[in-house]
Amino acid sequence: MNFSFNITIQDVIKMVGPLLAILCGFILGIVFEKRVIKNIQKLAAKTHWKYDTIIIDSIQGFSILWFSLGGVAVATNIYPIPPAIQLIINKFLIATFLASATLIVSRLLVGLLKAYTTNEQRISPLTSLFELLTKVVIYSLGVLIILQSIGIQITPLLTALGVGGVSLGLALQSPLTNLISGVSIVMSGKVQPGNYIRLASGESGYVVDVELKYTVLQEITDNLLVLPNSKILSGSFKNFSLPNKFFVLPVTLDVDYNSDLETVERITLEVANSLLEKRVIEYESLEESNEEDLNKPFIRYNQFDYFSINLTIYLTIYEQEFFEHLEIRHQFLKELHKRYKAEGIEIPFPIQSGYLPPKKVDDTYAN
Repeated sequence: MNFSFNITIQDVIKMVGPLLAILCGFILGIVFEKRVIKNIQKLAAKTHWKYDTIIIDSIQGFSILWFSLGGVAVATNIYPIPPAIQLIINKFLIATFLASATLIVSRLLVGLLKAYTTNEQRISPLTSLFELLTKVVIYSLGVLIILQSIGIQITPLLTALGVGGVSLGLALQSPLTNLISGVSIVMSGKVQPGNYIRLASGESGYVVDVELKYTVLQEITDNLLVLPNSKILSGSFKNFSLPNKFFVLPVTLDVDYNSDLETVERITLEVANSLLEKRVIEYESLEESNEEDLNKPFIRYNQFDYFSINLTIYLTIYEQEFFEHLEIRHQFLKELHKRYKAEGIEIPFPIQSGYLPPKKVDDTYAN
């Protein structure tokens, strides 16, 4: 049996060329990722500008995909395929590239926002809710661009989404209320992660995160307290971390009436100054304040009480954590009691005068 093969070099190129193009694109992507991107990352790590690291990290991992897509595009030009299939492949390549670009933009924007809000002290740190909303907006725009680029009309889709959105909003009124409340909380800047807040209803703790429906607080017992966003927005609360972390600690004292008030004031201030000098104080913003006056304790005598003279000393401290003032009060009272005892200043016991009316003596017993 005789077999004859009429295979030319052009036929071999047509069959093997597309596979080689895809393989070469994949290999070039790996080389570019391992060599070029890694070297750029090393150079970016040596600079003081950290935004370049965010940019490089955003595109990391997509080089292989892009070079592979380029290989597929070259392969479709080498191997003759029907126009209908060629059109489908081209749309697939465009959609895949735009999808990867959408992911890169999402990574980049979220990373830049995190870095910017971390550096700027007057801006609220990026929360999970704001990060999620940013990604939703970018992904939605990316999907619309992809649909438009592959020839799908988005106008009827937007109309349907608008009509369906009204019905969906009525059905999901409670979740949407919490969502809008969460956005208002984040945008107002009155509640930030790391702040210590106390609600009017009594709940208190450190703000861990503002999520889609809830605000998460961490209590001093390390328990997590989950509150609906609408509850925080609709009620009143006190934020102990804003506008700054300076805390004025009033400590009320009582001394005996026989005490020399000038001596009491001098000794009390000496103990307070000695205690505050031991603390390492960090200042956030002192543009309009005098550093010495801001942290100088002062005393005000209040009243002549039933058994003592009442006074209050005010200590201005800087707290990294909210409950640090309890430790300061603890140490101050210990040191002050020791000093008062050494100086002979008496802290009087509570004394109240009692009046006992005389009893009426019965005449029988009187006789």
